[in-house]
Amino acid sequence: MRDLVILACEDCKNRNYTTTKNKRKHPNRVEFKKFCPTCRKHTLHKQTR
Repeated sequence: MRDLVILACEDCKNRNYTTTKNKRKHPNRVEFKKFCPTCRKHTLHKQTR
């Protein structure tokens, strides 16, 4: 039921994190505020395809 998703930074477009999400509860793309090691600050990370 849970799918593996990759999170990419909105500023530098690097793919930094992987996580899982429940497709039934969150059918749309997820987004989190996480630390980007390349930008060296907390930025918005969105789910990539």
